[in-house]
Amino acid sequence: MKKYFEYIGETDRTKTGETAKFWEITLEGKTVSVRFGKLGTNGQSSVKELDSTDAAKAYADKKIAEKTKDGYLEK
Repeated sequence: MKKYFEYIGETDRTKTGETAKFWEITLEGKTVSVRFGKLGTNGQSSVKELDSTDAAKAYADKKIAEKTKDGYLEK
């Protein structure tokens, strides 16, 4: 599973000005990879290995819910 999200809106810290950023999550077995950053850049990435495929799916679902709650939209 691979999902890509974008957020375009007010900056988180100052609530003034605009920001445009992306967040991408990939789930492969027990591995969850996340890539994020400003639109137009390669961004940063992190990889998390969980104990089981069910735990990895639950972790990915939780992170997706957090991002959509923060205003990220799936593209």
